[in-house]
Amino acid sequence: MSTRIGVAVIVAALALYIILVGQRAWILVTSGEPVGIAMGAALIVLPLIAIWAVGREILFGFQATALGRRLEAEGRLPDESVHVRPSGRVYREDADAVFPSYRAEVEAAPDDWRSWYRLGLAYDAAGDRRRARAAIRRAIRLARTHP
Repeated sequence: MSTRIGVAVIVAALALYIILVGQRAWILVTSGEPVGIAMGAALIVLPLIAIWAVGREILFGFQATALGRRLEAEGRLPDESVHVRPSGRVYREDADAVFPSYRAEVEAAPDDWRSWYRLGLAYDAAGDRRRARAAIRRAIRLARTHP
């Protein structure tokens, strides 16, 4: 639930940013000065890029959650017992110990979205967010093409 609150705060901040920057862009574009028009146009492009980036991340979150629920309904989520810190994060040593089995599972079935999703969870538990997101993005693509 805290993730959804964070997303809501980011979207609200983006909306405020778009309103304020849009106002400044309008003032610059209507100034009639070539430099002002160029700066106003640039200020219009920046919020569009921000909207695209936030929209992409929100879509990723929905798709990853949907795959996680699907995997949970199938009873195929990882069930290793690992030690966690009071914060809820897995101890790195425990994550590293279970990681090889998920990597081997992906190598054995590279077109199975389920194995990529579990690998993404293992990367996340090990603290490697970049690889976790890449593995889950791959799972999302595979789930679309190989349901």
